[in-house]
Amino acid sequence: MGNGLRSTVVCATISLRLILGLTACSAEESGGLTPGEAASAAKAAKPEDGGAASEAAKRAQPIARTDEEQVPPAKTDAGGIMEEVVVTATRGAISAFDAPAAVSIISGDAAASRMLSRSLPEIFADTPGVMRQKTAVGHGSPYIRGFTGFRNLFLIDGIRLNNSIFRDGPNEYWNTVDVESVDRLELIRGPASVLYGSDAIGGTVNAMTKGRRTFGDGFGWGGMVKYRGSTAEASNQGRMEFEANAGSNFGFLLGASIKDFGDVDAGGRIGRQRKTGYKEFDCDAKLDIFAAEDHKFTLAFQRADLDDVWRQHRTIYGISWHGTAVGTNRSEIYDYDRYLGYARYQGEFGGAPISRAVATLSVQAPRERRYRERSDGRRDKQGIDVLTLGASVQLESPTEAGRFTYGIEYYRDFVQSFARNWNADGSYAGSSVQGPVADDSTYDLLGVYVQNIISLYRDRLDLILGARYTYAAADVGEMQHPVSKAKTSFFESWNNAVGSARLSWRADPGRHWNLFCGVSQGYRAPNLSDLTRLDTNRSKELETPAGGRLDPETFVSCEAGVKVRYDVFSAQAAYYHTFIEDMIVRAPTGNTVGALYEVRKKNAGSGFVRGVDLEASWKFHRMLTLSGGFSWLEGLVEVYPTSAPEKKDRPLDKMMPVQAFGSLKWESPAEWKRKAWVEFAVRGAGGRHKLSPADRLDTQRIPPGGTPGWATFTLRGGAQIYKGLDFSLALENLADRNYRIHGSGQNEPGFNLVGAVRWKF
Repeated sequence: MGNGLRSTVVCATISLRLILGLTACSAEESGGLTPGEAASAAKAAKPEDGGAASEAAKRAQPIARTDEEQVPPAKTDAGGIMEEVVVTATRGAISAFDAPAAVSIISGDAAASRMLSRSLPEIFADTPGVMRQKTAVGHGSPYIRGFTGFRNLFLIDGIRLNNSIFRDGPNEYWNTVDVESVDRLELIRGPASVLYGSDAIGGTVNAMTKGRRTFGDGFGWGGMVKYRGSTAEASNQGRMEFEANAGSNFGFLLGASIKDFGDVDAGGRIGRQRKTGYKEFDCDAKLDIFAAEDHKFTLAFQRADLDDVWRQHRTIYGISWHGTAVGTNRSEIYDYDRYLGYARYQGEFGGAPISRAVATLSVQAPRERRYRERSDGRRDKQGIDVLTLGASVQLESPTEAGRFTYGIEYYRDFVQSFARNWNADGSYAGSSVQGPVADDSTYDLLGVYVQNIISLYRDRLDLILGARYTYAAADVGEMQHPVSKAKTSFFESWNNAVGSARLSWRADPGRHWNLFCGVSQGYRAPNLSDLTRLDTNRSKELETPAGGRLDPETFVSCEAGVKVRYDVFSAQAAYYHTFIEDMIVRAPTGNTVGALYEVRKKNAGSGFVRGVDLEASWKFHRMLTLSGGFSWLEGLVEVYPTSAPEKKDRPLDKMMPVQAFGSLKWESPAEWKRKAWVEFAVRGAGGRHKLSPADRLDTQRIPPGGTPGWATFTLRGGAQIYKGLDFSLALENLADRNYRIHGSGQNEPGFNLVGAVRWKF
């Protein structure tokens, strides 16, 4: 059955038994109050308010308890406009409108189509500045403002998913986060290295996971069962959750997901793309304990297991589309496991010298395996096992000089890597010194940071200053020397300091306009993948270890933007220009290894990426909303087009084409007893014909001359059938368009009927 499936079945069985054992109990004891109303009443009921307020507090049970590390509640500003709160932009609660950066929030039911999303990378489909590249269905890797892979940082409840084995270019690791376990996603576009350290260059995503949010006197419980199915993906997904609380100080949530994805039907003449399906099993748990009103302890665990994920474009099952080459391998199959566990304390102290403290200990263990059979029958198996230990402390202090947020965080990776080979006749051909990266190695990442938010000019102008010191070190145990093939080892370390300065100006007293600008330095230290990778990557390329001859990448980004917010209209626009120095790129050596061209990492030099992100929403009728977005970028960086030592300016790898999306949505009026909605959406991208030298060699994913433009049309909707019972239905790609997102290894689904039903109890 497999360890992942067994773990999921255990989680699901426990949840099901608890649910069945409690079906006679009442799931609602709130006295007719919604969680938001209950929270407001409880907050208003202070001891000094007298007996009437105390009685109101009693009637308000259960209450909705949230914290800044999880899902911040929406709040109403002085003008009566409801606004969302984010934490990732400044490491503390701040209005998304006031945040001095371009921010995107995707939270629970706020996105009407959330129920229809297949995986976490798919959620960013209608997000400005993001291109959803997919090497395979199970290998989704968004490009954010021109960068992907280890130049984007992914956080899970503030804990780094990124580690020292993350690759350059698209990778599969974001897909190991179960979208069904996530309650809220915050995306901060642009460098955020001051607050989050190495890798936070193109963007930083913080996935805040689900937990029990409603507490009260006695025992309360609830849960959710969900099913999603689709025709073009031939997929079936199921999710089950159970949550409960004992009084107002103890609560937990258990969840389990089972997913079976079939081969994708690309529509048109392509039809089913063989070997594009895979299976996935996930489970998660979270326990929250409020030791006192403002002191909370959290224990959390996640497990993800993805099986039989084919990199189909490299195999004989690939397809030729607009002239792309078909792979020659008979098979290339990946399996992934990931564990995450953490313990966190969060305390509120009310005032100086420390108003808030958050301390976290985490352990994360990703594991990957690749099985490959070449065209001549030779086989190999390689794998990586990583154990990452993390610790962090974050403090906040209000002073007359501003509000300081400061802290320290440390991560250490323990890495094991192997590669074994077999001859075509089945005989064992031996093992290599290392697998995809060096074996028996460690990687350390230490950061110390401080940020100060200073309120100026009648509390309408905020100045945000920040600085960070980073120490990174690679202790490479066993690496195969690129020339002698002998076993070698080395130690290398790097020190770096970065800073940022941002301004946020609420231009009018009614807080309808906010202008922001800033300069931010970014930083990425060479990781084990840069230094020691020995693996195939793009079509017909073999990357060999660079050793300890790399310097850190540095970035400086200038950004300016505007946010507009009225009762019926909101918009956000930003222009950015990021300067690149010492970018690490693959450079041809002029050698061949078998039928593969050898490449090795080098610090290429300078470059830039610049672009514009736009999005807007207009509710021109009480039941009709028109919304849309637009993105454009261009970038150049110095690379080595040939094996010669001469560098030349060339386009960034897999540079995002012009993208746009829009929708017209109808929502039922507030007086209707049951909610319903219908939406017509269009999404498209221009052609991308300016290619980097690496893109021109990536013939199995990118057609000669570039990727054609495309546009799709979708009709979707949903309704509440009964209290707690919702369904959604979508007709995607109505014209059955046969298309591919630039840089992807397979085509997107053709005409697709997607349905989802969810029961909350």
